[in-house]
Amino acid sequence: MSCTLAALPDTSPKRTAILKAGAQLFMASGYANVSMDAVAKEAGVSKATLYAYFSGKEALFAAIVGERCTAIASESEEMASHADSTDGALRELGRVWIRFLMSPQSLAIHRTVIAECTRFPDLAQAFYESGPGRGRAWLGRRLGEAQQQGKLRADADPLVAADHLVGLIRGDLYMQAMLGGPVPDEAAMDAVVDSAVDVFLRAYGVPSRR
Repeated sequence: MSCTLAALPDTSPKRTAILKAGAQLFMASGYANVSMDAVAKEAGVSKATLYAYFSGKEALFAAIVGERCTAIASESEEMASHADSTDGALRELGRVWIRFLMSPQSLAIHRTVIAECTRFPDLAQAFYESGPGRGRAWLGRRLGEAQQQGKLRADADPLVAADHLVGLIRGDLYMQAMLGGPVPDEAAMDAVVDSAVDVFLRAYGVPSRR
């Protein structure tokens, strides 16, 4: 599998236009039905420019997912930094993540990967490595830091704890939304997060440090 990105500036307006065009086309038409020619046309760039930034369609898709992962990690850090307790930080993080998961673009990208994964296994692997895998590693590191600060149980595996927290946050609402059901309103999402954090801290929390 090759998802090599060319070494051109990440902040280039042309790169941004390519990522936006690619995301729109993948969401509308699926992975298999989108060509690099179509992406170049939609982005208003030449094929040479497109391939200067991305080695192929798989690399472009991985970059789109990676950009979203980076953005959600940054927002999570910002929101959690304002909390004055582990409980508060986890709730802020959970609210950011559940809204991200329930966003139209996230749902569309995830559906695309599921629909195409048997025909394009490298696409599925690129998606995991650029998105869920990165998110899992990031959350595991943050929970590990909380352990070191005495805020969570020291004997727990932080990656397993991350899996449990994300599973609790996603819950059944995410599955319903993935299958075309209505996206819950913010009050319903917040209720899921509050319940998830309560359960998580019963399992992993240090009572005196919550």
